[in-house]
Amino acid sequence: MHILCGVLLLVSLVLGHSWSALNKEWEEWKIKHGKVYENQTEIIFRRAVWEKNMQLVLRHNQEASAGKQSFTMGLNHLADMISEEINEKLNGLKQEEPIHFRNGTFKGMSGLSMPQSVDWRKNGLVSPVQNQGLCGSCWAFSSLGALEGQMKKRTGVLVPLSPQNLVDCSTNDGNHGCRGGYISKSFSYIIRNRGVDSESFYPYEHQNGKCRYSVKGKAGYCSNYHILPRGDEKTLQAAVASVGPVAMAVNAMLQSFHLYRGGVYSVPNCNPKFINHAVLVVGYGTDRGQDFWLVKNSWGTAWGEGGFIRIARNKKNLCGIANFAVYPTL
Repeated sequence: MHILCGVLLLVSLVLGHSWSALNKEWEEWKIKHGKVYENQTEIIFRRAVWEKNMQLVLRHNQEASAGKQSFTMGLNHLADMISEEINEKLNGLKQEEPIHFRNGTFKGMSGLSMPQSVDWRKNGLVSPVQNQGLCGSCWAFSSLGALEGQMKKRTGVLVPLSPQNLVDCSTNDGNHGCRGGYISKSFSYIIRNRGVDSESFYPYEHQNGKCRYSVKGKAGYCSNYHILPRGDEKTLQAAVASVGPVAMAVNAMLQSFHLYRGGVYSVPNCNPKFINHAVLVVGYGTDRGQDFWLVKNSWGTAWGEGGFIRIARNKKNLCGIANFAVYPTL
């Protein structure tokens, strides 16, 4: 709560916003995102955090308007949370141990035959964006997103798979439900279990639950998974182009990531050596000369570009985008 002391020192004007206008924006923001707080203490704290984030967003977007930033930020549903809280509750990717790496030989395309841009959403390989809520289950959404794409290529039908199935049932494989997990161990569970249920059969609940897998709801399966060479963006590009959506890890610890709204995310302080969040690469391209990765997140459609983010590509493995990338084989 020491953060509260600092943010409560805010003056009544926030970069030109009058107090009445600020109150109006606060009330509208709470209604838009369905915010309800337990008591007055929490209201005061959340409002202070929100105001501090508003200052950050306004300053950043002024720089973006002046051409000094390649992306914009916004007051999304995470704007009343401090970064430490988001990283603790939402970013539940566990660091993969080298012993678990299965670097299969990837025979990708040659540089000459790789398309300039790819967007697997256009081919129907990407299911709708979901919101993991205050549960560190990003690892489940990431791994299943990759599997959904492969199942669609095999069957011709895109069926959203059940993250809740993994949250509840893969603890014996080393995952920890809402307290975090591993992309690779998601696939280990599906291989061992000989399947995973559909989202419609086993809906997401935003919390840990009792394992209720049933073969009646089985909608996906895999026989193996392949981990790409660490930090190799060219190989990742070849895999995305030829295989489909790829599950991967990223550094999502910065406020600029939490409050990302749109554009190509490129920040010099996004350390490639630190990864804490699992997402899904669904394509790549170039925007006004800047190469980017098209990435699906699991923080709902109110975040980013309808739930997606474009992260700068070929910028020395920015945010560790290629540190851990994996795709399943059926």
